Amino acid sequence: MTSIAVKQYMHAEPQDVAFLGLGVMGYPMAGHLARAGHRVTVYNRSESKAKQWVDEFGGRRAATPAEAARGAGMVLCCVGNDDDLRSVVLGPDGALAGMARGSLFIDHTTASAQVARELNQLAGERGVGFIDAPVSGGQAGAQNGVLTIMCGGDADAFEQARPVLHCFAQAVTLLGGTGSGQLCKMVNQICVAGVVQGLAEAIAFGQAAGLDMNEVVKVIGKGAAQSWQLDNRGATMIEGRFDFGFAVDWMRKDLGLVLDEAGRNGARLPVTALIDQFYGDVQQMGGNRWDTSSLIARLQQKGK
Repeated sequence: MTSIAVKQYMHAEPQDVAFLGLGVMGYPMAGHLARAGHRVTVYNRSESKAKQWVDEFGGRRAATPAEAARGAGMVLCCVGNDDDLRSVVLGPDGALAGMARGSLFIDHTTASAQVARELNQLAGERGVGFIDAPVSGGQAGAQNGVLTIMCGGDADAFEQARPVLHCFAQAVTLLGGTGSGQLCKMVNQICVAGVVQGLAEAIAFGQAAGLDMNEVVKVIGKGAAQSWQLDNRGATMIEGRFDFGFAVDWMRKDLGLVLDEAGRNGARLPVTALIDQFYGDVQQMGGNRWDTSSLIARLQQKGK
């Protein structure tokens, strides 16, 4: 069972929605939809997880994405990568096969801008709207219903989606046409990677200098070095605890998307490329499922 916080929901007329993918993010996101009064049908590759969700929140579960999508005005999705996304959207059992004209597909997967444009075109051919809507805020943000959602797509479709998305978000913003949400998420991940590496180096430096780093973090957290990562990961990095949060494997997937896109648009990302290699080192240490703040473990190991 995944605990989710009680929150105040914006008024939105209850409707039939489907949610595909009940991972650490999707499970509580779909839960907030149910708690807000929407009639939710879920699909998950592992049927046991879908059964667990229905036991906790009600609604119903479907055997295929197409079955989940039938009769739904909106289909929301949060899966692992481009290939996972295509697998639940396309084909005779995919969501598009069950969606009616005028319905809306909202994709919360962190994926490529290219796949967003591809699926938008295919959806449009069936009279279905498409919004790419990756999220930021991590598992805690999903559980507490305070995610930030970065959207790309048609303005009318966005306005249709916004009241529903606020069931699990504190900020929902349209950045531009299809793919803009995914590109914004890439900007987000570039920032996160740089800040985490800087924080890892700062803590490792302070520890080598013999400082009380818990006190140091408190002090610098009141000045220009303050950041979400410092406030939420500084103490746990000092303690060497990485058993929570956003996994290294997921960050490497995301940075791979960033670097691929940079190869297409010509952006120069030398620091991001280097940090991606550092995360590869953490994977070699066995830290695939460690939180991304585990970059400090690499520095400590190399310092011995």
